[in-house]
Amino acid sequence: MRNISDARLLAFEVLVDVEERGAYSNLVLPRILERSSLSKSDKSFASELVYGSLRMKGRHDLFISQASDRKMEEIDRKVLIVLRLGVHQLKEMRTPSHAAINETVELAKKVAGKSTGGFVNALLRKIDAMHFESLDLPTNSQSRLSSEFSHPEWIISSYFDSLKDANEVESLVQANNLPARPTLIAWPGRSTQQELVESGAIAVDGSMVAATFDGNPGEILAVRERRAGVQDLGSQIVVEKFLRTFDKDLRWLDLCAGPGGKAAYLSSYLDLHGGEFVANEISSERAKLVRHVVGDAAVVNFDGRKLPQELGDFDRILIDAPCTGIGALRRRPEVRWRRTLQDLKNLTILQAELLESAASRLNKGGVLAYVTCSSHQAETKFQIRSFLKKNAHFLRVPVDDSRADSEGELQLWPHRDNTDAMFLSILEKG
Repeated sequence: MRNISDARLLAFEVLVDVEERGAYSNLVLPRILERSSLSKSDKSFASELVYGSLRMKGRHDLFISQASDRKMEEIDRKVLIVLRLGVHQLKEMRTPSHAAINETVELAKKVAGKSTGGFVNALLRKIDAMHFESLDLPTNSQSRLSSEFSHPEWIISSYFDSLKDANEVESLVQANNLPARPTLIAWPGRSTQQELVESGAIAVDGSMVAATFDGNPGEILAVRERRAGVQDLGSQIVVEKFLRTFDKDLRWLDLCAGPGGKAAYLSSYLDLHGGEFVANEISSERAKLVRHVVGDAAVVNFDGRKLPQELGDFDRILIDAPCTGIGALRRRPEVRWRRTLQDLKNLTILQAELLESAASRLNKGGVLAYVTCSSHQAETKFQIRSFLKKNAHFLRVPVDDSRADSEGELQLWPHRDNTDAMFLSILEKG
């Protein structure tokens, strides 16, 4: 029982870090698990508690709010985190009710004081007897999907704007609530897909560099030696589409390079085939991460909107633009609760400024790739349409992919492509 209790405590500590200190679960949890003495099964249990309770927080809070006599804001934050862990075990996992309730009560006493035990016990017993269909649910279809699949309504609304089909939206939100298997990339010239396969990974069909891996990627030598990395397949695909514009002896710039996944792929390819590569990252801490994975390529540390003239101009520029990140909800479940419509507004302004900056530093005949990990049209198609209205000397270069839309732009989807919801538009300066 100690291991099970420790797994719950570990999950609680990670969630406090995420909820109260703004940490990202996919960065914090692996580090803590690696240092822990938990068994493999208990590590899996703790992982599901963390990621699952974050994904389903909206739905869990609906149970808690309708079962409790207290208002949500009156419940101590630590107790609320404990309750979500308990509800997740009762409603989303196979944990027996008595174990889920008893162990969660003990966790509450340990982290929030003995006086909380009675409250947590009574509430979880009440919730155990409740069914989702019996809750007081909204009648509006988008609001109902928001409640049932634990997504904020503004994100659900954006999915309807893009997909225009309720069944597809439901498939998408279901996909967002499934854990994504880690995808590895063998950086060209440094490792191979075959090396990853020989280390226990499974090659991804249609890719020369990608492989999936069910374990801890740090167990793979090529990853530890920084000859391979962990990168969602969607991110790999957009880099590959951009590299199809390759020509020899060009200057390439990754304008927003941190933490370095796309920069590592680009720099590795150019080391083999020729070309100068520069990675720029505004954050000095993230710039350090980039330096670890781009070999001898130049890494500079500027605001992408204010590049110094001495940096020169470029033939190819990648803008992996800061965005809401709602395309990666499988891997970063807390993002759905952190981002707001005000964030969206602020980010679209930044994206537009980065596009204008890149356009001013691109040589005539040069090519610009605009990428976001988002499916919100304000960050994707509308952003590009606005840019083209102001910059008539730019034209779209249709993305060479059967999934590209009528304007030649590519939007990947978790439920269709088993990738993050990456967007790519390629533009040429006339």
